[in-house]
Amino acid sequence: MSYQPDPAFAGLFRAFTSDPGSIGARTTQTMATLAADAPLLVSTGSDIVLFPGAGRAPSIESFRKSTRGFIELTAVSHLPLALAYLARLRELSPHDESWLADAARLREHAQQTRDANSLSLWRDRVAVASFAGHERKIANLVDYTCAVTIERLDRAQHDFGLLSFERLNAEYFAASPSDALPVSMNEVMFATFGLAFLDIVYRIGNWLRAQQLDWSRLMVLVSGQSGRPTAGATWASNNMCYLVWRASEKVLPPERILVAPHAPSFSVAALPDAAGLAELERDYRGLWLNTQASIDVARRLFPDQQPYRFDPASADTMPPITSPDDRDATAARLRRIMEDPAQLLSNCVADYVVDQLHENGNQPHQVVIPGFSNVTFPDTARA
Repeated sequence: MSYQPDPAFAGLFRAFTSDPGSIGARTTQTMATLAADAPLLVSTGSDIVLFPGAGRAPSIESFRKSTRGFIELTAVSHLPLALAYLARLRELSPHDESWLADAARLREHAQQTRDANSLSLWRDRVAVASFAGHERKIANLVDYTCAVTIERLDRAQHDFGLLSFERLNAEYFAASPSDALPVSMNEVMFATFGLAFLDIVYRIGNWLRAQQLDWSRLMVLVSGQSGRPTAGATWASNNMCYLVWRASEKVLPPERILVAPHAPSFSVAALPDAAGLAELERDYRGLWLNTQASIDVARRLFPDQQPYRFDPASADTMPPITSPDDRDATAARLRRIMEDPAQLLSNCVADYVVDQLHENGNQPHQVVIPGFSNVTFPDTARA
């Protein structure tokens, strides 16, 4: 028979924390009653919801896969990276040429994307406000990326060495500007990440400000998995924390933004009914307030000890970008987000884009994105 704790000790354990009627649970319930009208903001990996409090209906906004232009730009970001993965496949199995079939499929997808790409696609169909005035340049970026990659894949069918890391780095990813390759693929990857995140910051920031929130009372919970299973589990590595804090003009106390990677999540694509949303709100409020209860007790229990204060400025940051032409910094950021399992992929651009948008008066057309604003792509996209 497996070990069981003594019933008396188990009862003492439950009296404080684990039973629904425990002292800890009752403290959380009392806090929930007192804060029933306080706003609660919950962000998941793709959506954000505001529960205004006092039983009022929630407001929801999406910021990832279901938004205009996200899949299109991310697909182009991934195209150069796919060649790096082909190179790694060849390294892992140097005598296995099955990668050629993968390369052929990728080439076909790239050609189909190039055929579908046009000025009218970005201006009239994607029609994202933050891209206004840049639609032709975005179309040219896509055409250029597809054309350069297709050409390399075609040649690699006969010269396998073109897909070695040595050749790819020298001639494709980190190549110096030339007539054949005026913009490197490292710059393209950073630019497409930057454009996609610019739209997220602009829309979510405007949405947050439109809610007219009482930032001093706002409870914020970043819930569930964001990106890779190992990523975004801390304030510093989850860019939604920084986005919301800057949207408040730094009025929101940063310690009121909690990251709960193991908490329940939700998706606009599969929302529960009104009763299910109300239950989610109760769970989220309970989680946030249960954590806050420990903080409140600690501040009263240890008044003579040094208090903990979280400072976003001291959080682990990305390499600084000193100018739009700082190719070393943008490449270092790309390496960091791929090499550090704790980082969301969008973190290579997140803090930079958030700060740029705020410093430019929330005018997205004035944001300078390295690899895009400072370069010229061949004007070859279809009208």
